[in-house]
Amino acid sequence: MLQHRPVLMREAVQLLACRPGGRYVDATLGGGGYAEAILEAASPDGRLLGLDWDEAAVARARERLSAYGDRFLAECAPFDRLPDILAWIGWEGVDGIVLDLGVSSIQLDDASRGLSFQQDGPLDMRLDSSLAVTAADLVNQLPEEELAALIAEYGEERYSRRIARAIAERRREEPFRRTAELASLIESVVPRTADTRRIHPATRTFLALRLAVNRELEVLQGFLGKALDLLSVGGRLAVVTFHSLEDRLVKRAFKAWSRACRCPVDLPVCRCEGRPLARLLTRKAVKPSAQEVQENPRARSARLRAVERL
Repeated sequence: MLQHRPVLMREAVQLLACRPGGRYVDATLGGGGYAEAILEAASPDGRLLGLDWDEAAVARARERLSAYGDRFLAECAPFDRLPDILAWIGWEGVDGIVLDLGVSSIQLDDASRGLSFQQDGPLDMRLDSSLAVTAADLVNQLPEEELAALIAEYGEERYSRRIARAIAERRREEPFRRTAELASLIESVVPRTADTRRIHPATRTFLALRLAVNRELEVLQGFLGKALDLLSVGGRLAVVTFHSLEDRLVKRAFKAWSRACRCPVDLPVCRCEGRPLARLLTRKAVKPSAQEVQENPRARSARLRAVERL
């Protein structure tokens, strides 16, 4: 069976401070590694709800965690739908939520999903097969300027215009259908630098397309707008991010929740009574150890932040 190695799992579960009888959510269920660790930490009667927008991931987790019986529930849904799912199952507040925003190794290594340039596959990139737009649609149909802006914003790619221009020229002759075609083109137009020797030249463009196809930043923003209200007093939220755009959104939200005064800056008098909504549990992001990075190179960019609702 394919295996996924959860990143910063021990640190995240420790920050959640799981206890018997608690109610917890793994909102990015993946292979079920975090879920299993939380269920063990909350033994003998703690319960966990797992969400994932990938039906195959939910099926694998249900099989893996079947021994936990009714202590484990799983639903196929993106994590910004968590309020609806909690209302449906009758949970009015939870003691902990964990998000691992990385794509699982199982998904990356599945060539049929087209998430990686390391294996040739269809230019798809959807984590949820019901989504209408694929990476091929964006690459073949977006105007050149919009494509360059997408690659620059989501991928933070300095050569976005050069890449978009090359894509636009090539697709006039033949549309892109395969990941290898796109990766090869990008590699041919991006200059060889110290940075591109460290990571493949197509890395940032593939990341940008994946984020856009799955609306990952929009889903994260939607979740952060509701997350604090889902926690019971004393409940904790732990989030593992894998690139700067995600980490920036999480850091900004956590900082806003923990401020003593949350009134608009142009309000002359404080009306929120100077009470923060949450306490930062991580002043700085927690990074994986050198040993974890050595054992799992995909962990190198991971960052963990956590808060507690007051």
